[in-house]
Amino acid sequence: MASGKSGKKRPSMPTSVGRRQFPWGMVAAITVLVLLAGAFIVYPLVQRNQNRAWEPTDDNRNPALAIPGIVSQDYPGLQHVLGFQRVAYTHSPPFGGAHDGFWAACNGVVYPNPVRSENLVHSLEHGAVWIAYNPDTLDEAGRAALSQRVEGQPYTVMSPYPGLDAPISLQSWGNQLKVQTADDERIDQFIRALRLNRFTHPEVGASCDALGAQGFDQDNPPAFQPIPEQSAVDGQTILPENQGATPGGAPAPDPTVPGQPAPGQQAPAPAPAPGQ
Repeated sequence: MASGKSGKKRPSMPTSVGRRQFPWGMVAAITVLVLLAGAFIVYPLVQRNQNRAWEPTDDNRNPALAIPGIVSQDYPGLQHVLGFQRVAYTHSPPFGGAHDGFWAACNGVVYPNPVRSENLVHSLEHGAVWIAYNPDTLDEAGRAALSQRVEGQPYTVMSPYPGLDAPISLQSWGNQLKVQTADDERIDQFIRALRLNRFTHPEVGASCDALGAQGFDQDNPPAFQPIPEQSAVDGQTILPENQGATPGGAPAPDPTVPGQPAPGQQAPAPAPAPGQ
């Protein structure tokens, strides 16, 4: 008796055994490597071009003028005061004008305590960037981030500034920028554009080295004092912003010259000319 099963065999379906699979995994891996290689090549080039935009040139002497929030003002140089005198600056912190004859050490120095502004302004005249911060509003992480930009860096100095109306304020001679956080990209733009910018500070080539105890003692600097009111200007102990104590803007006594008076002392009167 015949069964209900057909004697015909069903055609077998083709199998994938023995076929070569398209190497999608390898293609993906190669694509990732190419993209990474491109990033390592392209990103530094883009970063370099961006940095160049903030480097001063003959055609763009002060690139910082393009930084949002920048404040700039022209100041005459070589307006010096003595150690017991103060200046009624019009900006706080000050970023130009009359200043002490001895500059604050400014080669990568982070001062733990507030420092006399008149000495720091002289550092700006030499081409330094001064980073000031409000110790009451900037946290430890922010201070550490700023310190990394300063420590070991020539012509860069940092100090707390009591009463500052922003967490952070950057100063170079004739320029100021106030920001809220230490990760603000404008901080690096300011430093790149203005530190040792030969077009913007009066004393190109001047030193930022420490002077020693007879000039400006880096380990025991003169203490910070708030800026005097304009009404306190008397021409003797408190001077206006653009008027030095020495006639014609002559520099204060040089601490490296024997016989010169120490800070806070008046220079001896010059000997009378023959016949006088």
